Amino acid sequence: MRYVNAHEILPEELLLEIQKYVQGDLIYIPKPEKERIQWGVLSGERQRLQKRNEQIKRHYQDGVALRELAEQYHLSIETIKKILYRKK
Repeated sequence: MRYVNAHEILPEELLLEIQKYVQGDLIYIPKPEKERIQWGVLSGERQRLQKRNEQIKRHYQDGVALRELAEQYHLSIETIKKILYRKK
């Protein structure tokens, strides 16, 4: 996200209308819903976590204890439980 001066990009009429509501403050204008990209999609982090969580579920089904999983994946037992019991 970067700072842009409204005078540089908005038509004068629109700027005057916006100034009725806010002046001298920074405002965030979000992207339209259909253009938003979910967190971690571009970096691959979302996919990495999904794979990790599937591994945790498989290990648990194979009988690995919660405490062992927590130690192996460097997570708390509560986080392991959230991963295991989360509904899709």
